[in-house]
Amino acid sequence: MSAEAELRARWRSLVGEVLPEAARGRRDWPVALDHCFARILLDNACGRPWREVVPPPAWRHIAPDRLAEAVAIGEAVLTGTADLAALNRRSLALRGKAVPVREAGPS
Repeated sequence: MSAEAELRARWRSLVGEVLPEAARGRRDWPVALDHCFARILLDNACGRPWREVVPPPAWRHIAPDRLAEAVAIGEAVLTGTADLAALNRRSLALRGKAVPVREAGPS
């Protein structure tokens, strides 16, 4: 398998299985669904709503360097070195959406 194919497989596993599974034990995480993780990671890696940069499905069409950045962000969330709530707030702000009330205050 090529390095790019491995990266794309890692993305699909991370977003489709690993992060949603980890979310089951994390009441402090603002999301638990695969598509929410994808939105947050891709928006943050792209610096704007990912659909403005990449046609769906993103995992297939995104440039490898940008996908590697999204995977690195997801793995940082898993290790606790990235704040998922802050990443979610940034993603929502990039989309011009309000932060959910449950996230607005301190945890």
